[in-house]
Amino acid sequence: MDPFYPLQLLADWLTYTVFGLDKTGKLGLSLDFFLFDVPKVLILLAVVIFFVAIIRSFFPPEKTRKLLSHSRLYGGNIAAALLGIVTPFCSCSAVPLFIGFVESGVPLGVTFSFLVASPMINEIAIILLWGLFGWKITVLYIVSGLLIAITSGIIIGKLGLESWVEEYVYKIRMGDAGELAEQTWPEKFKYARDYVGEIVGKVWPYVVVGIALGAVMHGYIPADFLAKYAGPSNPFAVPIAILVGVPLYSNAAGVIPLVSVLVEKGMAMGTVLAFMMAVVGLSLPEAIILRKVLKPKLIAVYFGINAIGIMAIGYLFNAVLH
Repeated sequence: MDPFYPLQLLADWLTYTVFGLDKTGKLGLSLDFFLFDVPKVLILLAVVIFFVAIIRSFFPPEKTRKLLSHSRLYGGNIAAALLGIVTPFCSCSAVPLFIGFVESGVPLGVTFSFLVASPMINEIAIILLWGLFGWKITVLYIVSGLLIAITSGIIIGKLGLESWVEEYVYKIRMGDAGELAEQTWPEKFKYARDYVGEIVGKVWPYVVVGIALGAVMHGYIPADFLAKYAGPSNPFAVPIAILVGVPLYSNAAGVIPLVSVLVEKGMAMGTVLAFMMAVVGLSLPEAIILRKVLKPKLIAVYFGINAIGIMAIGYLFNAVLH
């Protein structure tokens, strides 16, 4: 039985009985979609973030920095990309985290594998993809994101671009935090509860706005409308989707409810995933923040390699899932 079926019954009752809207009308379809998806997505977020936070409590940023300080090429890139999935990271923490990695002796390429994986394959993306598209698409997305993160880190490491980091970064000494105290299980549960409140409290406006846009498209845009312009037959759909996604400032919570409707309206899955990866992994605001520690040439290389990787994933998914 679908665990969200009671929510669908509640949304149907509010839309068609309380508000008296037509079941086949555009406004009724849009409102029913919105009333069902908002609580569904927020519940998914709250439940799974709690368990992800328990896992994250074993990998605080300081511990991650120490683990990666002994990493080297290839193995270090894989470890960094995997740690990026379970380690807290956002654009606002990019600069101190980057400085901490460099100060600890983490190779530049390994650091970039972490910086690519952490925002792109975060728990919110995994949760929402699983809930809206199922486990197969979710696994494909995780594997694709890891490949991009590992490959881009290896390429940047091979290019030897350390001189393209701002000189002052190598002169900073952050000090050693010493031995980290292990959290007890009651402390882990309290951390998980607080983390759920923090994340849900931060992302719920993105969720509501994303679902509202999706609801309008669900009710008012004809089925298969986007297939003509962004379906698998359009060879330029993937790069256009990436160019559109880069300047948008959102996170996975806001963009995934929207992309589920794009798929429903006929956009190819690879194109949709490329759009989502560009929004969360090639964020223009993040590039502006990283400019504090990276020279423009290195930011351009970082964006260029990731854009090519995302484009390849988009075309691959369109070919495989067509």
